[in-house]
Amino acid sequence: MNPASPRSERIAAALAVAILLATIGCAGRRGPAGPVLPPLQLTWQDEFDGPAGQPPDSMNWVYDIGTDWGNAQLEYDTDRPENVSLDGAGHLTIVARREDYLGSAYTSARINTRGKFEQARGRFEARLKLPSGQGLWPAFWLLGSNFASVGWPACGEIDIMEYRGQEPRVVHGSLHGPGYSGGSALTAPFLLARGSFDEAFHVFAVDWDSSSITWSVDGIAYRTVERGDLPTGAPWVFDHPFFVILNVAVGGNYVGGPSTSTSFPQTMTIDYVRAYAAVP
Repeated sequence: MNPASPRSERIAAALAVAILLATIGCAGRRGPAGPVLPPLQLTWQDEFDGPAGQPPDSMNWVYDIGTDWGNAQLEYDTDRPENVSLDGAGHLTIVARREDYLGSAYTSARINTRGKFEQARGRFEARLKLPSGQGLWPAFWLLGSNFASVGWPACGEIDIMEYRGQEPRVVHGSLHGPGYSGGSALTAPFLLARGSFDEAFHVFAVDWDSSSITWSVDGIAYRTVERGDLPTGAPWVFDHPFFVILNVAVGGNYVGGPSTSTSFPQTMTIDYVRAYAAVP
């Protein structure tokens, strides 16, 4: 990549913003101040540059292929370019479609960085434009890399952004672990002051240190969970590496099924995903 390219300048500017936010603790008008983190350095990124129709970089991402990942979703997640590919303008698109496919009435995609990139603590962020409509469930989240050995929720889960398509002005940040998972997760909503999340890009992030996790939207912190906030006797399971997941589910326990008013195809557009760690 040309060091003088506009996209490189954007990355440098974003890093400067991340360092500033970490220094001031992501303080904002709409929520509590986040943790005061050391200066940050960029550790991983995908800017999704490439020709239209190209799959996401296999050095960064793998696919979850199948259906119903435990939440009664209705879509079949594929690795087809019709469901997940670059748009040629510096974005990745995950597209949910209404179509009969291997016994499912919908298709979409779910990709993750397991075995490619995993990190404990730091800042994780993505700039996203979301779909809208009853029954759509896009998410940007982290899952503990030890889930295959200890299971869920013992591995831990950090939902940086979850969204019900029927509530286009509201996103949720949640924390799942033993004793605080599923319907008992530690969660909080963020209400967009103007417009809706399907109209423009927004930056969703968490700042995570050894004792707390803070959620923010466009640099505005709206929830912090500390070790002491967990239910009595519940363990803090956020001291090991996690990997990144991006997906658009259709239906499921969290959102319900699509209605006759839900139009398809529906797209989540990802401008970038970046991770930062404290400077040693």
